[in-house]
Amino acid sequence: MTTTMIAATAAAEAGAEVPRRQRRREDALVWIATHALAIGLALLFVLPIVFLLLTSVMSDRQALDGTFWPRSWQWSNYENVFRTPGFLIWWRNSLVYAGVGTALTLLSSLLPAVALAKFRFRGANLTMFLVIAMMMLPPQVVIVPMYVIWSQTFGLNGSLWPLIIPLAFGDAYSIFLLRQFILTLPDEVLDAAAVDGCGELRKVWHVIVPMARPALVAVGLFQFFALWNDYFGPQIYASENPAAWTLSYGLETFKSAHHTNWNLTMAATTLVMLPVVIVFFFAQKAFVQGVTLTGVRA
Repeated sequence: MTTTMIAATAAAEAGAEVPRRQRRREDALVWIATHALAIGLALLFVLPIVFLLLTSVMSDRQALDGTFWPRSWQWSNYENVFRTPGFLIWWRNSLVYAGVGTALTLLSSLLPAVALAKFRFRGANLTMFLVIAMMMLPPQVVIVPMYVIWSQTFGLNGSLWPLIIPLAFGDAYSIFLLRQFILTLPDEVLDAAAVDGCGELRKVWHVIVPMARPALVAVGLFQFFALWNDYFGPQIYASENPAAWTLSYGLETFKSAHHTNWNLTMAATTLVMLPVVIVFFFAQKAFVQGVTLTGVRA
């Protein structure tokens, strides 16, 4: 009797397992059908990155024969890229250009943004109009007179200083974004800080900066990515001095020197992308929050 009951129970469980598997399969198919468009768009963005990473660890011959999956993983390609003369110098220059430029942009854009958002003064609307006008002005329009000034007047051609120094005087796009976020901060908090004896600068550093951290992170990331990927500026001012090249400009020279070594080119491209991916990975929460909240109020 006991053996018969055990067998019957096992048969019932086996019979119930089949519908359960079928339901899971059906649920999976329904989920795929529902998110088909999102999956297609994700693959559209992910597959080129996967192809880049796989090609970067292929041998020279395999990178040219159209094979998708590496037959042998050549991690030494990354070592060969680092051994390229000048690559570490380009890396250092990119870090200095993007890091110092981002810090100067935040420091020089915060105070004008606070003034435009919280202070009432004559000419505020005109000043805001000029900031917006500067956002619409392409840098290529003024590149010739700016190059003449920096090269003939100051003699700074062949370096990155003509690109870094102007960032100490504010960036129109950064001022606009910070101003839009600071407009959403309640005036009552600033009034309470003033009652407690805070001056204007103390209100900025002890009240506005902590509350505006998401916007500062978003603006900082925008600026860091723009400077790290900048090709036009280093080409104009630093092209004559290889010691002042950045990764974005040096990568073009690297690609020309290794135009038949696609594996090395892909490895160098991966190393150029890596800092941007790492920075965004650790700051994505504050970045998304800043982008979401910036510009809520006109």
